[in-house]
Amino acid sequence: MEDYNNRPVGQLNPNFGLLKYILLSIVTFGIYAFFFHSKMSSDLNILASRHDGRRTLNGALVYLLLSWLTFGIVPIVWEHKISGRMGRELDRRRAPYNISSLDYWLWNILGSLIIIGPFIYIHKKCEAMNVLIRDYNNLG
Repeated sequence: MEDYNNRPVGQLNPNFGLLKYILLSIVTFGIYAFFFHSKMSSDLNILASRHDGRRTLNGALVYLLLSWLTFGIVPIVWEHKISGRMGRELDRRRAPYNISSLDYWLWNILGSLIIIGPFIYIHKKCEAMNVLIRDYNNLG
């Protein structure tokens, strides 16, 4: 007999990607980046909240409003937390991919010194979300 408590509420679309993020952010003059962060946080809440009891603050709210109010501190804390939460959820699901808060600090912050680091971080974050979403769509 199938356990209906673990089935997904609905199917999520695993369509996060670095190239899409870059191109659509350029074409929309940065507006897509807000949508990207908003969708990522809402999808993470859908697939992880019932297991860890946490809620990730909406990414668009973080970057549009709280960023300038806190002189850029809230987005740093948000990225740290979302990377850690994705990593814990990947571990819980025994998924064949990993990301952690350390990836944020090494690739996005220190990696900005070599210019390509933030792009590697965004790619890792997109891949982590796609792995999580595929697992959620299959197993709940």
